[in-house]
Amino acid sequence: MKPGIRSLVCLLGPRRLTPPSEWPARARGLVLLCAATAIGLPAQTFTTLYSFDTTHGANPEAGLVQARDGDFYGTTYNGGAHGAGALFRITPSGTLTTLYSFCAQTNCNDGKNPAAGIVEVSNGDFYGTTRGGGANGSYGTVFQITPSGSLTTLYSFCAQSGCTDGAYPYAGLVQGTDGNFYGTTEGGGVHGDSGTVFQITPSGTLTTLYSFCARPNCLDGELPTGGLVQAADGNFYGTTRHGGASGNSGTVFQITPSGTLTTLCSFCAVINCTAGAGANPYAGLAEAASGEFYGTTAGGGVESDYGTVFQVTPSGTLTTLLSFDGTDGAYPFAGLAGATDGNFYGTTQFGGSNAEGTVFQITPGGTLTTLHSFDGTDGEAPYAVLVQATSGDFYGTTEYGGANNAGVVFSMSAGLGPFIETTPTAGQTGAAIEILGTGLTGATSVVFNGTSAVFKVAASSLIKTTVPAGATSGTVQVVTPGATLSSNQPFQVLP
Repeated sequence: MKPGIRSLVCLLGPRRLTPPSEWPARARGLVLLCAATAIGLPAQTFTTLYSFDTTHGANPEAGLVQARDGDFYGTTYNGGAHGAGALFRITPSGTLTTLYSFCAQTNCNDGKNPAAGIVEVSNGDFYGTTRGGGANGSYGTVFQITPSGSLTTLYSFCAQSGCTDGAYPYAGLVQGTDGNFYGTTEGGGVHGDSGTVFQITPSGTLTTLYSFCARPNCLDGELPTGGLVQAADGNFYGTTRHGGASGNSGTVFQITPSGTLTTLCSFCAVINCTAGAGANPYAGLAEAASGEFYGTTAGGGVESDYGTVFQVTPSGTLTTLLSFDGTDGAYPFAGLAGATDGNFYGTTQFGGSNAEGTVFQITPGGTLTTLHSFDGTDGEAPYAVLVQATSGDFYGTTEYGGANNAGVVFSMSAGLGPFIETTPTAGQTGAAIEILGTGLTGATSVVFNGTSAVFKVAASSLIKTTVPAGATSGTVQVVTPGATLSSNQPFQVLP
């Protein structure tokens, strides 16, 4: 198990929790006013869909991905047939199937303890990482897995002397517009054990793009645990949880696909720090339609030490939108999910009315609403980012709690309607595009910003089409017998 806080002290008694490694020392012995009342929205509906039982997995630290078949796929850090984590599929109604149990091979050469989610590619396969295991000791892997559960280990880290190629990938992968995957490792690299940014091809050829702590005092950051996001400018953006110019509290960085890194800003852990309040961002960033990025820090704050929500521009201007105070949540280890209503949704691992963590909504301007406070029976200690399904509802996981205290999968309705999602989100005229949605059977038209397209309904959750001649960038719409569904983000027609 990872070292860290083992209990949370509050007026209701101790609670056993296990956050990620190297939890800031100031977090130990946290006392929360558990009797505080959370603010709620009347339209929400929370449902615990599945409680893990160790046999089928335990302690999911990662979020879910909705696949082309409409089901959700995810990982658990522990449990499974060999006790080293599992990969599962779960339907929107809560029927779970374990697809693969890690450490099925001698010495766990297939990997163990996946801490991140997976990403689906155009052929329906998934790619992901494990934090441990592999052919070179226990430094982690990159894997490919089919929807039926056939796993291939593409790369084992620490294949180079001194782990200069990286070690311990804590975050998942993002597929770039070039078809390759990009990610981070928490350790390894040419400057000691400070972490890396890497590129890997779908067939498994890995290139280390950047090794952190390349500048004196790690001013460029160290120990990236969050994933990357590729922005509209083609560059990738991410965070490091340590390093930087303001007291080793972490950074936000930009890196080009070829590996040129720019540190955009450094966080400041000092209470009442006027610039960069917050410390130790564990998660990646979410890009808004306006081009700014939004994220969380697990600690720090303007008037407290319970973490923050922040906004940062591509040029590096950092604004602290909210400092948690414990009653509205504490220590948001997960990142934010941008939703179709223009707001962001996230979780805190602690805090809320029961000190077991929360689900919240926050506007781009920083107004926060607590949507749900966990009580242990319905889940405890949510650590992963939420995903908004094409039904409009949100799905997520908790690391602990539930019927067996091994974590849960949950859904939550916040009153948002269904939508469609295009994959990819950009393409030239004639390019093949898939449209994901709910209830697409019987669709009568597909329109790219006013231009009609030829299409085929492949399943109730999938339409296949091509970018029509004359199409321009903008919203994609699908007309079904029951509704007109719009894309959750504009489609960009490339020249």
